[in-house]
Amino acid sequence: MEMIKAKDLSFEYIRRDEEGNVESINKAIDNINLEIEKGDFIAILGANGSGKSTFAKHINAILYPTEGSLWVNGMNTAEEKNLWDIRQTAGMVFQNPDNQIIATVVEEDVGFGPENLGIETKEIWRRVEESLKAVGMLQMRHMSPNKLSGGQKQRVAIAGIMAMRPECIILDEPTAMLDPNGRREVISTIYELNKKEKVTVVLITHHMDEVIYADKVYVMEKGHVVMEGTPREIFSRVDEIKKYRLDVPQVTDLAYELRKSGLDLPEGILTVGELVKALEEARRKL
Repeated sequence: MEMIKAKDLSFEYIRRDEEGNVESINKAIDNINLEIEKGDFIAILGANGSGKSTFAKHINAILYPTEGSLWVNGMNTAEEKNLWDIRQTAGMVFQNPDNQIIATVVEEDVGFGPENLGIETKEIWRRVEESLKAVGMLQMRHMSPNKLSGGQKQRVAIAGIMAMRPECIILDEPTAMLDPNGRREVISTIYELNKKEKVTVVLITHHMDEVIYADKVYVMEKGHVVMEGTPREIFSRVDEIKKYRLDVPQVTDLAYELRKSGLDLPEGILTVGELVKALEEARRKL
């Protein structure tokens, strides 16, 4: 069964003047149709202004469709009666963890969401411990978030969402403000949650190396889904993806240039290990 289903989904940002007259209309999403199955790890790529963050906000019912519909676990986001259940089902993590961390102690921050859901105290603390353990932050439960690195703060933000037991987590460029080490920490945490906890993950990013282990990748441009497929299928089309102002993983780009220079290498190489193996095969053929 699908966790998320977009049907003919469109959304317009409308700018009005002081008197309420329409000044401009920007169609940020234009007739999107896609389905995301339960337990999938999905990545959505796109340059600035492509509509990927606008789409993410529809999943959590922060925005509502101008046309068409979006369904989360069988619930229509446009129906107000579903709002509470949708936001329990689909949790959102934004790019700046400081905007989501509100408590002065890590474990209290993680417990804030379940407390607002009316969960009993004993169950809250059980969830806090499990969630912090899942993101590798249990040993820092008594620390102040102010003393954590950017990557650690983002993992605490993810734990706070996990403690509310969502079936789906949407991450809107969660590593945009992090250094390379922080990025690796967060992406590793997300991958583990997907594989071990079977949480459906929707990752919005512009870092190509973060999506190589995704089940499926969607590429957006000007509100449209212009490419879709596995990471290998997407990154085999180097010229096409660059047309949409995106890069490919560095190792993929290197393999692509080596292919153009005449080396017999397969398309869509994603990791250093794959490139080394392919180079050895090419050497043996010489």
